[in-house]
Amino acid sequence: MTVPASLARRAVAEFIGTAALLLVVIGSGIQAAALSADTGVALVANSLASAIGLGLIITLFGPISGAHLNPVVTLTSWWDRRTGNPDGLTGRQALLYTAAQTGGAIAGALLAEVMFGRTPGTFATQVRDGGHLLIGEIVATAGLVLVIQGLGRIGRPRLIPAAVAAYIAAAIWFTSSGSFANPAGTVGRAFTDSFTGIAPASLPGFVAAQLLGGILGLTLAAVLYGRRPAASAPADRPAASPLNQTYETVS
Repeated sequence: MTVPASLARRAVAEFIGTAALLLVVIGSGIQAAALSADTGVALVANSLASAIGLGLIITLFGPISGAHLNPVVTLTSWWDRRTGNPDGLTGRQALLYTAAQTGGAIAGALLAEVMFGRTPGTFATQVRDGGHLLIGEIVATAGLVLVIQGLGRIGRPRLIPAAVAAYIAAAIWFTSSGSFANPAGTVGRAFTDSFTGIAPASLPGFVAAQLLGGILGLTLAAVLYGRRPAASAPADRPAASPLNQTYETVS
């Protein structure tokens, strides 16, 4: 069920949802690192908490804004509209979503720092560079987009919360980068010098890789599932998310 919501309310949902996501990711990372000196154990705890939190957040905010929580997901929704899907976002809506997500990510990071008695506003010092990490981000983001687009195109959008959570839990482990896969989340994680942080100098490479991954994911979805035939919709119909879309596969 979709909750009727104005664009402003949907933007607020994106802000709060992304802030909550960063709070879960960073907070669980700080807690895990404090409780265990074993990096592997800390990563297990962080990945499980992140996946569970993400699934719950998507389930809660999906009916309001679509729970994109990620500019790449928002851009794929904008592209859907450009290619004939009336449920996609307009350019104005996509810009507002992206701004809300980025602001929410920074707010969530700062709140996590305060919650654990750390000094907020301290930038991360953990440099994450190297071509292999950027390839990992391309793979992680492409897979995320493929999961969302694929389930939408085969008419199973209700599986997206659980599927995305499961994918992220796995991708944290199987990608070299740790699967940031989210430009807004990556910016937010620059504001924490902790287990999950990323130095500001590493942001351009990671964000560029995530955008490339988004394009690759869209391309793979089109190749595997075909395009959705263009359809008409009332002009005042609110833009929906992959959670509320269905697609038809055509040859």
